[in-house]
Amino acid sequence: MHRYDQMTPNERLQAFMTGEEMDRILAMPILVSVAHRVYGMTHKKKRNSALYQAEAQIACYERFGNDIMIIEYGLHGLGTALGTEMTDPDDSVPAISNHVLKDLADLDSLDFSKASKENDPWLQSNLEAVKICIDRVGNEVPTGVLISGPFTAAASIYPVELILRATKKNPEGVHKLLRLCTNTLKEIYIEFIKAGAIIIQCDPIASGTLLRQKQYQEFVKPYATELNETIQEVGGINTYHICGNSTKITVDMVDTGCNMLSVDNVVDLEEIKNTVGHRVPILGNIDPVGILLHGNREEIHLAVKTAIKKTYDSPKGYILASGCDMTQNVPLENIEYFMEAARKYGKYPLDKNLLEIK
Repeated sequence: MHRYDQMTPNERLQAFMTGEEMDRILAMPILVSVAHRVYGMTHKKKRNSALYQAEAQIACYERFGNDIMIIEYGLHGLGTALGTEMTDPDDSVPAISNHVLKDLADLDSLDFSKASKENDPWLQSNLEAVKICIDRVGNEVPTGVLISGPFTAAASIYPVELILRATKKNPEGVHKLLRLCTNTLKEIYIEFIKAGAIIIQCDPIASGTLLRQKQYQEFVKPYATELNETIQEVGGINTYHICGNSTKITVDMVDTGCNMLSVDNVVDLEEIKNTVGHRVPILGNIDPVGILLHGNREEIHLAVKTAIKKTYDSPKGYILASGCDMTQNVPLENIEYFMEAARKYGKYPLDKNLLEIK
């Protein structure tokens, strides 16, 4: 337990879920891309070893006392298992260099069994990293896994621009690809849940910046609903995040059956609270670039204070979080300022005078 806290993250999360008293607000900065720097190694070293990926997350928890550790199966895990090629930089985040599928007509040539636990070394490594985290500090802090939703998984196999075009010109082909992705993701989700991880389901390519609401309802919502039904059936917990402005699809996202809703920094927390706060807990949404990368201590404190002020009375609760994964270049002291502000403004019982709540 962090020296400035009175409860462990597990105790705090349990209290949150059952409506009991907490020492402070839950604070879950998304520390994935930056975690290797906290430990003191390159990104390549971290991603090439289950042990080092786990060690990086444990180092974050020991330094900051954040309320969740996050192992990164990632947004491209399914695609790479099938043959999508990635760059391999020494100290930055890999990117897709060559998609395995160039034409939806060739979809039947792909072997989705390559993504199974038995056949995929990347999945095996991430499951081992989850196990190490839970064995080492699972009595104190939960472990989550960052993993793609259906549309982003499809985009790890077939290029984004071609998928978007195909939603109009070949919707049947897109649905076929999404069906195969969803069936495979179900099995992967189940493996992580069996290992003890919380599912952090991220679908950035389903963003309102790229898809209209009707496209989300046709090409994303049915498959996300299936995935979330699977999570509930096997006793898992998930939070659902879509990057960008998801305001128009907020109700649709919650309709999929997620346990918690995470929102990007471009979304207004108060509007989300008023729309779906009575249905699910809300996570978010401190700007990971404008505030956490480029901001100073005072700006970070103000952003945290403002977020809590907007959402402290959300009926199903609010969890302070970054609006997305923090960039690997974020100053580490800014993460400390984030947690410092959480402990100051989110200390229970809340000080309404400090928060300037009338």
